[in-house]
Amino acid sequence: MKKYKPENHESNRMKHEGDTSRARKLFYQKKSNNLYFLLKHRFTWMNDFIPQNSVGIEVGAGTGVSEEFINSNNFKTTDYADNEWLDYKMIDALNTGFKNNHFDYIISSNMIHHVPYPSKFFDEMYRILKPNGVLIIQEINCSFFMRLLLKTMRHEGYDYTIDVFDRNLICTDENDLWSANCAIPNLLFDDKIKFHLHFPNFTIIEYRFSEFFNFINSGGVISKTIYIPLPKIILKVIKHIDDFLVSMFPSIFALQRQIVLKKN
Repeated sequence: MKKYKPENHESNRMKHEGDTSRARKLFYQKKSNNLYFLLKHRFTWMNDFIPQNSVGIEVGAGTGVSEEFINSNNFKTTDYADNEWLDYKMIDALNTGFKNNHFDYIISSNMIHHVPYPSKFFDEMYRILKPNGVLIIQEINCSFFMRLLLKTMRHEGYDYTIDVFDRNLICTDENDLWSANCAIPNLLFDDKIKFHLHFPNFTIIEYRFSEFFNFINSGGVISKTIYIPLPKIILKVIKHIDDFLVSMFPSIFALQRQIVLKKN
């Protein structure tokens, strides 16, 4: 099946969809080992591409907890929201309003699959990045198990029939911030040559897959579901298993992908 779309947000079997305030409060109060472990490994790998004194932002920062893991003196969070924890509020990732050639790095974590015009997003990121700046991406991988999870939880959908490189084609509902097409990252990045042909001013310098069991048993980052609390030592063992599975069979097991694009 090339398409799947939940009937509506109310059919979502996960709870508290889009409630970033509640999710942020739970993160800092409850201190779930599972979620902390997941997010730590979802963000700390990015530090390898971020010099200590470089200037950067996260677009679509959501709960803003990335600030716990990014080791940069000049890191700011942005989102199209007015939440008090954000450094820059009401920032549209397709038209940020920032100056040309302004940032050394930009982080995008599980945001691109919500963007109505992915190609315009890359145009804007290119505009505001400095030469040799990097766009650091953590995104969904619409593998076999991801598609199964989406259908089971009725959380988000996917559509492989769209042309994500068409700058005039709407890929998600632009009037619904939580609308999603989880196939967007696959359509963008599975064929690296095709991506480069459409965005020749970016070079892919990092590309790998991540997360399986630890994703499923995290309890959810913003939307929530049940999970089994585990000690850190068990989570570490599971990560080794995850790393093996996603490296050997990414189209089946990998639920996330990690990509770094360098502005030429």
